[in-house]
Amino acid sequence: MRSYHFISGLPRSGSTLLSAILRQNPRFEAGMTSPVGGLFTNLIASVSAGSEMAPMVSPSQRRRLSRALFDAYYEEQPESTEVIFDTNRAWTANLSALSELFPGAKVLCCVRDVAWVMDSLERQFQSNAFENTKLFASAAERSTVFTRAEALANRNGLVGYAWSALNEGIYGPHAEKLLLIDYDLLASRPGEVIDLVYDFLGEPQFEHDFDNVEYDAPAFDEQLGVSGLHRVRKKVKPQPRPTILPPELFEQYGQLNFWRALKKSRARIISPKPATS
Repeated sequence: MRSYHFISGLPRSGSTLLSAILRQNPRFEAGMTSPVGGLFTNLIASVSAGSEMAPMVSPSQRRRLSRALFDAYYEEQPESTEVIFDTNRAWTANLSALSELFPGAKVLCCVRDVAWVMDSLERQFQSNAFENTKLFASAAERSTVFTRAEALANRNGLVGYAWSALNEGIYGPHAEKLLLIDYDLLASRPGEVIDLVYDFLGEPQFEHDFDNVEYDAPAFDEQLGVSGLHRVRKKVKPQPRPTILPPELFEQYGQLNFWRALKKSRARIISPKPATS
């Protein structure tokens, strides 16, 4: 029986980098966001109250169907693959379901200063100047850096939804399943961070090569109109740079890093500074 864990958290916060590191272990499978989260949401919606099919599907059947999604999607993995890490920003908003399906599962949540998340997405947008990226729904949303940031930060936007789902998970009844991983610390001290990740998962340590990390998904990124979105640099190291956000925006979004002072949460965090409990 394969075991499942999950990767979630904020966009542009190291989830693809974390997956690229973990997949060096031949026992592990990890990657960018998979379709399983969306399939799970659609399945539950199609058999829940309000659906004409709801009376035909019992709660126990819903659980079996949900579990079957994971097994069917990952069935073609090599026999050597013992641990699956499925990535989706929605998992922190679905911890009750995950806890029933996979009682021993843990969730690795990548976090990063929200101002730098916004900066990274803006940088991606500006580096694809001749594409109308699908990150934005209309010309009005993509018209200026201010409208782009506002659209991303909307509660249903790319950043706003992930931030809300993470908040829900951290303060919800299954918070003990969460380990928050600070992007800057992962980039600057990957060996120490990954050792702590293995300890949290209860997995035997593995010697990773942080000078030869590889991951890219060009076909997926090109259809989004954001080339290089999931490209991981070969050597894990910090990439210091000045922000391209206007000071007003950088200051505004830099105030949203709630996990740096966790209160009344059972979630754990790997961060440069000890979190206040």
